[in-house]
Amino acid sequence: MLQVNHLSFQYVAKKNVLKNIHFSLKKGEHLCIMGESGCGKSTLLKLIYGLLDATEGTIFWNSTPVLGPKFHLVPGMEFFKYVAQDFDLMPYTSVSENIKKFLSRFHPEESEQRTQELLEVIEMKAFENTKVKNLSGGQKQRVAIARALANEPELILLDEPFGQIDNFKKNSLRRKLFQYLKEKNIACIVATHDKEDALSFADFLMVIQHQEIIVFDSPTTIYNNPSQKYIAALFDDVNEIKIAQKERLLYPHQLKIVENSIYEATVLNTYYRGNYWLIEADFESQKVFLNHPFEIKKGTEIKLFFEF
Repeated sequence: MLQVNHLSFQYVAKKNVLKNIHFSLKKGEHLCIMGESGCGKSTLLKLIYGLLDATEGTIFWNSTPVLGPKFHLVPGMEFFKYVAQDFDLMPYTSVSENIKKFLSRFHPEESEQRTQELLEVIEMKAFENTKVKNLSGGQKQRVAIARALANEPELILLDEPFGQIDNFKKNSLRRKLFQYLKEKNIACIVATHDKEDALSFADFLMVIQHQEIIVFDSPTTIYNNPSQKYIAALFDDVNEIKIAQKERLLYPHQLKIVENSIYEATVLNTYYRGNYWLIEADFESQKVFLNHPFEIKKGTEIKLFFEF
C-alpha cells in the first residue's frame, strides 16, 4: 500500500506548490490525478518517486519510507518506476536494447521473451531494431513506458503518458497498457489532462486546485456529481447557468431541444463534432452549449429541456 500523509512541498523561498496532500492506494489500484497546468501534478509524482524532499509529511510504501535526495545518493525508489515527460532513452541503440537495459544479461532467453511481450503491449514490434533517435516523439514515449515496465515495478508513475501519441494509436495503446497493469497487479498513478485516462481506466480520481486536493473519489461519482465548475470542466464543456433562481452545472448532453417548453433560447453558433453538432445558444442572457444530431442555423429560436 502507498500511504501519503499530509504532504506539503515548496521550493526554496517560494510559496507552496502542494499543501496537505493525504491519500492511500492499494497494490494494483489505479489513480488518476487531474487539474489545471501548474497545480502540482508532476511535482506530486516526483515526491512519490523520491526525486524531491517533502517540506512536510511522509510517504510510505507498506512499511518502507519513501525518502528523497537528502537521504539517497541516487534518488528514486527501486520498486517504483517513473516515466516523465522527457524520456531519458538511449538514442543510439535500438528499441529492444532500450527495453532490455534493466533486464538480466545472465538470462537472455527470459529477457528476450519479456522484451517481445512489452513490444506487443506498446505496439512497437515493427520497430524493435530501429534506433531510438529515428523515432517520433510519440514512439519514444511508448518505448519509455515499456522500459519502465521491464522489471515489473510494484507502482508505476506516468506523467502525461499519451501526450505525444496520435489519437489513432492512443486509444488501443491505452486499453492494452492499463489491461496489462491490471493483469500484473501493478499499481499506477497517472497525471493527465485527458478525461479518457480517468473515466475509462482509473479506480480513483484526484482533482487538485490551488495546490490542494479538492475531491478524491471514483470517476463515476465525480463526473456525475461535480461540486464546482472547475471539476466538471475537466471532462467536457460545462454550463453554469441559473434556472428558476437556482445555480446548476450541466454538461451539453443534459440539454435537449424539444417542441414544447417554457425555456426558450436563440442559436448563436454551431460546431461540427463528427457524430453530433455542438450548439451554442443564448438562454436568458446566459451562453449555453448543448449537443444535437443536426446543424441549426444561427438565429433560430429553440426550446430547451434540462436533465437535472
